[in-house]
This record gives sequence, C-alpha cells and structure tokens, in this order.
Amino acid sequence: MTITAERKAEVVKEHARQEGDTGSPEVQVAILSERIKNLTEHFKGHKKDNHSRRGLLMMVNKRRSLLDYLRKTDGQRYLDLIAKLGLRK
Repeated sequence: MTITAERKAEVVKEHARQEGDTGSPEVQVAILSERIKNLTEHFKGHKKDNHSRRGLLMMVNKRRSLLDYLRKTDGQRYLDLIAKLGLRK
C-alpha cells in the first residue's frame, strides 16, 4: 500500500526541478499519484477496507489542490506534469 524508499527516490529524481528538490508541486503530485495507484490496486482485492478508502480520498483531494495551485501559478508546468503523469484534464 505504501511506496518503498527506493521507488520514492526514483519519483523524486524524475520530477525534481533541481537537485534535492522534494517540495515542489510536481514532486508532491508525482508521489501522491504513485501512492494513489498503489491504493487503487489494494482495493481490487479488499473491497470493504473503508478506513483506507478515506485515506485515498484525502490523497486525491490533496493532489487536486496541488494541481489547481500549479495551474494557477504556472500553466505550462501544469500541462507538462499532467501529460507526463497521464492524468486527465
């Protein structure tokens, strides 16, 4: 359900704007997307896990808020990110 430290480091390295960047919206959205993908797979086998489902919904809302912020501040970075992650909109 969680991502490993190695996978998280790969995601950070792939989406970082500069060396050591872990706080930019791109990195945060990428990490959240990875966690959401893992939780979605978890729910295919555990349909009644409502406690984790609440956490999933909170992650989706957080990702949406970060994407809205990025779209407001820099539209081109937003478009590049959703194309790279394969998100809709």
